[in-house]
Parts: sequence; C-alpha cells; structure tokens
Amino acid sequence: MIRKIIQIDEEKCNDCGACAQACHEGAIGMVNGKAKLLRDDYCDGLGDCLPVCPVDAITFVEREAAAYDHEAVMRNKEKKEQEAPLPWGCPGSQAKAIQRKESSEDVHALYDQPSRLSQWPVQIKLVPVKAPYFDGAKLLIAADCTAFAYAGFHEKFIKGHITLVGCPKLDDIDYSEKLTEIIRENDIKSVAIVRMEVPCCRGVEHAAKTALQNSGKFIPWSVTVISTDGRILES
Repeated sequence: MIRKIIQIDEEKCNDCGACAQACHEGAIGMVNGKAKLLRDDYCDGLGDCLPVCPVDAITFVEREAAAYDHEAVMRNKEKKEQEAPLPWGCPGSQAKAIQRKESSEDVHALYDQPSRLSQWPVQIKLVPVKAPYFDGAKLLIAADCTAFAYAGFHEKFIKGHITLVGCPKLDDIDYSEKLTEIIRENDIKSVAIVRMEVPCCRGVEHAAKTALQNSGKFIPWSVTVISTDGRILES
C-alpha cells in the first residue's frame, strides 16, 4: 500500500540516537552508528522522531510500505520487556503520584470561575477550516493533557484565544495539514503552542510549526511546555 512513512538521511545523521529513543514503536534503531528504519510495519507515520532530530535528517515520504501493525509492535515491546525489563516504558505513560498541599483559598470561589472557552468544537480534527471566530484570532494549539495538568489553563492560555486541541499519539491524523489550511485561509494574528513535557507531545509543536511554515505567512508564535505535575517549564 502507498502510505506516509519516515525516511532517514544517513548522511545527515549525527549518530545521537534521539530518534530511536523517541520512537516508542521500535521502528528506528541504531545500526553501525546510524539511525535506520528497521521495519516499515512498526512505523505509525505520526513522526514523534521528527522534532527530536537536531540535524533534520528525518522527513516524511509517501511510498509503497507495509501497513502499520499495532499488534506486531505490542508483541515486540513485550518481548523486549521480558528480555531486558526497564523501570519505565513510554515516558508519557509513566505512573506517578503527585502530592500537593491543601490550599487555604475558598474552593467554592475556584469552582465558580467562568469558562474562557469562546468557540466549539475544539478538537483539531473536528473544527472547520473556515469559521467567523477565526477572523483576527489569536490561536491556541494545545495538547489535550495540558488543560488537566495546569490548574490555571483557562485564565493563562484559553482567555482571549481560539482554542484547538489534540493528541498526536492517540489521533491517527497529520495535524499539520489542517492547521496549515486554517492559518492560510484565515486572518490569524498569533499562534500559541502549549504541550506537555513528554516526548510524544512534541508532535503538537512540530505540527504547528510545520503549518506556520507551509502557510507562507509570517505570524508571531510561542511555545510553552507544561510538566506532568502542572508547572510551566519553558515559555
């Protein structure tokens, strides 16, 4: 079948191994010091490896390739865990308890805070390409989990923005294509990107940056990274 899949330029590869670590499906490995796509059917085509490559040695191509085989990927993961158990699996699914001190603030006042959401729907795959609320909009492109991790998400990020959310790990879709259309077809004033610190979440940032580049427009943009315990790490 013809499908989207990664391609690695071994001449550009600097042997850092970041892509192999970022590929949670095990499709990429280091062979003779160079990154290599080991199996087509392990590559899901989402490109978690692209944003971590420091030399832009990885690109998407469309070619004849075996279909992504999720069951084969899971069997391979189980085999590797049995052969060499790791303390954690994917950093994004690492289990941990978060301890917090109780606040003395009036919890009822917190519950009564108004929502700052100004449009619907919010999912990238559901939102229309053209809509009146995009005219002159400040766009927020956020990973799903950020709103749950950061307590003041509505006031800090959603307020004054048109909000688009998604998860590149769970949605089988290339966000960059639709985001490119939205930015190209509307009068977007700025783009704020908010993602979690986990590696797979870099896909949101990569899709947004790709869309900005492909749109042909020069629009101010920013990236904010949220930790899994709800702190702003980069802004």
